[in-house]
Amino acid sequence: MAGASTQPVLIAGGGIGGLAVALGLAQKGIRSILLEKAAALGEIGAGIQLGPNAFHAFDYLGVGEAARNMAVYVDHLRLMDAMTAKEICHVDLGEAFRGRFGNPYAVVHRGDLHGVFLKACRDSDLIDLRVSSEVVGYDQDGSSVATRLASGDRVTGSLLIGADGLWSNVRKQVAGDGKPRVSGHTTYRSVIPTERMPEDLRWNAATLWAGTKCHLVHYPLSGWKVFNLVVTCHNDAPEPVAGKPVPEAEVMRGFAHIHERALDIIRHGTNWKLWVLCDRDPTERWIDGRVVLLGDAAHPMLQYFAQGACQAMEDAVCLSHMLGSHASDHAGALEKYRSLRFPRTARVQMLSRAIGEHIYHPSGEHARLRNAIMSAKSQEEWYGDLAWLYGGTGLKG
Repeated sequence: MAGASTQPVLIAGGGIGGLAVALGLAQKGIRSILLEKAAALGEIGAGIQLGPNAFHAFDYLGVGEAARNMAVYVDHLRLMDAMTAKEICHVDLGEAFRGRFGNPYAVVHRGDLHGVFLKACRDSDLIDLRVSSEVVGYDQDGSSVATRLASGDRVTGSLLIGADGLWSNVRKQVAGDGKPRVSGHTTYRSVIPTERMPEDLRWNAATLWAGTKCHLVHYPLSGWKVFNLVVTCHNDAPEPVAGKPVPEAEVMRGFAHIHERALDIIRHGTNWKLWVLCDRDPTERWIDGRVVLLGDAAHPMLQYFAQGACQAMEDAVCLSHMLGSHASDHAGALEKYRSLRFPRTARVQMLSRAIGEHIYHPSGEHARLRNAIMSAKSQEEWYGDLAWLYGGTGLKG
């Protein structure tokens, strides 16, 4: 990469994707300056699910042991019918699963995972972390790229990685494709102390209750101190909303029709916050000269495959690997990254939408067909269905 020895790579965004790519670059001996708009580096939100592909990324990025130490390892992915309270199917995540994919399945608090990456970045003398530094645009020439910050300052580097999320300012300039698509699905999040969770539902599982135009997800977090609870209804919400506190009565409105056993879980939630889910159609416009997109800035997806953070970490592995192995050809490195990552991330984006329609929210005959198909699968068939996803490392499609 021309000028790499003197000019650092610039990274817009200090979320999991931004920190992960900074770590990946440091492992290749490449300096970076990470520019985060917030006044402090941190993560909001509660739990995230980590497939085996996330652990492949942790190991590549040098944080495998730390990530493993704070994860909760669940025994099953469990699908329940929220209308009847009966199990539809489950995927066993035990020895056979780990043997098949080389790594476990786990759940973790988003803030804890962010903290693992943040500590590793702070421990590296190749990574310069800067807060109160919102990237609003960029200018570039044949040898460098300069970010324009909201403060009026400019920071110059060899490349710019836009890891600034769903509402990415970098993407506005790279792709110019307007605002994200509002899905019409509203998600409410809460965390329940374990002692308040109904005792007969304290399963060591990532559990999904699928109902008519709604679903619930819950799993244990933080050493079993709490349960993460995320409930979603397809209520045709017209505008994006993020993190708005809402009363319990508003949450309950979209779930009155589900089975009492599932409804009782929601009643145990407190301090609810609302998000209206957004994504985008896949686009191959990830690159503009010396600027490239990563994570949600490149391929925002609905949460239904539980792969947003996982795919951002795979991006970080792939992009840092390509920049490290094509040191004198940044254009070639960026194109290899895009060509490898685009088909895979587009598949996850589109299947996440399809899962919402055909697994999470159907009703009537559609739901009965789902139950019949999914309950008939053997564990080996489930592993085969998931192999393309959980076998990913970021270095193959």
